[in-house]
Amino acid sequence: MKNLRISFILFLFIGGTFLTMFSSSYSIKSQGNFIKGADISTLYEIESHGGKYFQNGLERDLLDILQENGFNWIRLRLWVDPDNYGGGNCDLSRTIAIAKRAKEHGFKFLLDFHYSDWWADPGKQEIPQAWKNLSFDELKEAVYEYTKNVITTLKNEKALPDMVQIGNEIRSGILWPYGKTWAEAGEEVGGFEGLAELLNAGIQGVRDSLSEDEEVLIMLHTDQGGDNGATRWLFDGIVEQGVEFDIIGLSYYPYWHGTIDDLKYNMNDISQRYNKDVVIAEFAYAWTLENGDDHPNIFGEVQAKTAGFPATIEGQKQAIGAVMEAVNQVPNSRGLGVFYWEPAWIPVKGVGWKTGEGNAWDNQTLFDFEGNALESLRYFGMWEE
Repeated sequence: MKNLRISFILFLFIGGTFLTMFSSSYSIKSQGNFIKGADISTLYEIESHGGKYFQNGLERDLLDILQENGFNWIRLRLWVDPDNYGGGNCDLSRTIAIAKRAKEHGFKFLLDFHYSDWWADPGKQEIPQAWKNLSFDELKEAVYEYTKNVITTLKNEKALPDMVQIGNEIRSGILWPYGKTWAEAGEEVGGFEGLAELLNAGIQGVRDSLSEDEEVLIMLHTDQGGDNGATRWLFDGIVEQGVEFDIIGLSYYPYWHGTIDDLKYNMNDISQRYNKDVVIAEFAYAWTLENGDDHPNIFGEVQAKTAGFPATIEGQKQAIGAVMEAVNQVPNSRGLGVFYWEPAWIPVKGVGWKTGEGNAWDNQTLFDFEGNALESLRYFGMWEE
C-alpha cells in the first residue's frame, strides 16, 4: 500500500460536467491483487454462540476456509457503543480480535466506520448516544479523536487497516442532522458542507494516526450501485466541497440496485468522472429460498424474479460471476474487486440483527445452514480476472 501519490489538478465545470479533481497513480489491481473480500463482522458473535464451519466434512477455522478458497481481504464494521442497541455487537474489542486473526492469516483489512451505535445506512444515520448533546464543532472533534484513537489502537495491536471507510452508505450523509445531505419538511440539516466537514474530520483522524511510512486508503461508500444519477449527485456534492479520498465504494444487490448493465455503466462513468478506483463494498445473493430459522428472510421469490438469477447454488454462482466480471471490465483497471457481505452469517441462536432477534440473511451466505461451505464459495475464490 506504499507509494500512494495524489497530485492535485484544477477542478472545473465545462458544460455542466465535472472534470477530474484528483489523480491517483496507485491501483490495487495494478499490483495483480484483485480484491476477493468477505465482510465477516458477525464472526465473533457466531463463534461465541457455538457456530462452526466445515469444508469437505471437516470442521475448520472460517479464516482458513476463506483463505484456501482465494479470499484475500476481510471487512469489519465498527459501532461506537453497540451495547445501547445490541445486534452483532461490533464494538472495538471484538473488531480487534477478528482483525488480528485476519492479519495473522495474511488478509488485507477494510475497516467500516459507521459512526453510530447501530446500523447506519441511507435510512438512518444516528449520532451515538455519547455524542448526542455535542455542538457541531464538538461533534467534529469527537469524530476526529474517535477515528484517530481507533486507528492508533488497531496499529498498536498489529491490526492496522489497509483501507478505511469514513461512514457507511453515506448517500443521505452521516451523523444526522449535522451531516445530512437532504432535509425533510421543516428540517434544518448541514447539507454537503456539513457532511464534508465531518468526513474531513474522520479522514484527518486516520492520517494523523499514521507514521510517514504508513498509508491507509480512504474509501467513501454509497448504496445504489446501479444508479448513476444518485451516485453522481452524491460524489459531485462531495468533490465540490474539496474532500480528498482514494476509492469509491458501492453497495450492489441486484434485487435492489438495478441490472448488471446499470452497474457497469455507473462504474465506468464514475471511475472516469472522478478519476477514482471503484470497489463493490457490499454484494450478496441467495442460494435457496428456504429459511434457516424462524426469522423472515430479506430475499424471497420477488427478489429472485427482480434480479433474474435463480435462488440456487448455481444461480448464486451466476450472480457472483456477473458482478466480478462487471468490476473487472472497468476501464484502465479501475475496478478493484468485490466484498461479499456476510457470507458466513449462518443461523445461530442469539446472533441476529439485534439482541433477541433472528437472522434475515441466512439464505444469502456462502455456507449452508449447518455451516458447510457451498460450491459458490469455492467459485468466488476460483474466479479469475
